[in-house]
Amino acid sequence: MADFDLAVIGGGINGAGIARDAAGRGLRVVLFEQNDLASGTSSASSKLIHGGLRYLEYGEFRLVRAALAEREILLRAAPHLIRPLRFVLPLDPARRSPLLLRLGLLLYDWIGRRRILPGTRELDLVTDDAGQPLRSAFQHAFEYSDCFADDARLVVVNAVDAAVRGAAIRTRTRVARAERSDLWRLVVNARGRRDEVTARILVNATGAWVEAVAQAVLRQAPSRPRVRLDKGSHIVVRRLYEHDRAYILQAADRRVVFTIPFDRDFTLIGTTDRSFSGDPATVTPTAEEIEYLCGVVNEYFRASIAAADVVWAFAGVRALYDDGARKPQDVGRDYALRLDERFGVAPLLTVYGGKITTYRRLAEDALDRLAHFFTRSRRWTAQSPLPGGDFPYDGIDALTARTLHQWPFLTDDHARRLTHAYGTRVQAVLGNATQLDDLGQRFGADLTAAEVRYLMRNEWAQTADDVLWRRSKLGLRLTPPQAAALADFMVKELAAKAND
Repeated sequence: MADFDLAVIGGGINGAGIARDAAGRGLRVVLFEQNDLASGTSSASSKLIHGGLRYLEYGEFRLVRAALAEREILLRAAPHLIRPLRFVLPLDPARRSPLLLRLGLLLYDWIGRRRILPGTRELDLVTDDAGQPLRSAFQHAFEYSDCFADDARLVVVNAVDAAVRGAAIRTRTRVARAERSDLWRLVVNARGRRDEVTARILVNATGAWVEAVAQAVLRQAPSRPRVRLDKGSHIVVRRLYEHDRAYILQAADRRVVFTIPFDRDFTLIGTTDRSFSGDPATVTPTAEEIEYLCGVVNEYFRASIAAADVVWAFAGVRALYDDGARKPQDVGRDYALRLDERFGVAPLLTVYGGKITTYRRLAEDALDRLAHFFTRSRRWTAQSPLPGGDFPYDGIDALTARTLHQWPFLTDDHARRLTHAYGTRVQAVLGNATQLDDLGQRFGADLTAAEVRYLMRNEWAQTADDVLWRRSKLGLRLTPPQAAALADFMVKELAAKAND
């Protein structure tokens, strides 16, 4: 008998979503991630839960419809991590026809199955606050709805829910070899320790590494590449404007660039679309890409920005399923699932493409493809909140108020950050503390030892980067000495645990 029903390689959003769905169906699940959860593309996205307005230009109506349907499902499932966001689209007739944009937005609203999010409206930028930071040449705009998400934490809470439902989540564990017979026999390495596990079915959900894993680990013969790698770069600058709406800017090359309010004091700007080759683990924004993003912003905003204003820059590699399009920005964002089932050998499911918005649906489709291997398999995730998300979609302010009432020593900003990160699980972070000192060492930016211990014990955090850039974005606020103190603390905590 196999150790597990299902083994998943890849701890990004697709792998974590599949592990959660499978565990909730009663399957014995193990997930392997060679680094930290969300350490690749899933923490380097534009952080949007959206239908993809510009995908309508390329006729991807099925993808847009499916993605739009997911917005409010995910908003209800994780209202601490996902919030509605209004997007302002300044009109430039030289780049896209305002009439065609209006028709596209009408279609976007019509197929969006909205119950919560408001629809499109027209703006007079001369009188509306959204026009204040823009150049005077822009006098009219459309405004529409999508959602913003904490992408890395969304991965983590899916893994947490999978673990709660019985899945084994093994981070920093590399699958070195997979031998296929009537079962999958996986040889794994974790910090120099070798182990073997068996599974009835294997899922390759390694994103940008999917074909490298297929060849090097699964020993599949090379075939025509099914994946095109597309690099997307982002920059973060100090807050460009005071209101809480985002902008979608039309660039001269027909791409679009977002500017999004980010972590209270900053603006997130992205993204680029470029073909990529090489190791996805080493991807970084180039000076040219940073200049491009700054240039698009400077076309629209009164205040100009330059590379010197960038406080953080990051890049990720999207694994796009190759549909034959010639330009990276034209390649479809839909996903594809390929099930290899042959008599006498264990099945293999390979995940190609996908985007963070459709991860839950992708996981559902993946388990549906495998349903005939299991006696009990039904859909369940559409109505189930993620950990910490068991409160109304519009209840984050009320939850913050309750948190401040229960722990009155917190500042408003501290309580708000905690409720946005942990939702109703804030109780597990703060416990019975009656004063700030009860939370232990303070590292800066209201990060305490109690929170770090929670992340290490419950969310697989092991390094300072895990805490500062994936479990939070406090890396934008801590100084290098503060980050070093955090790293030292975590090393000591890990050593103490190892000696228990």
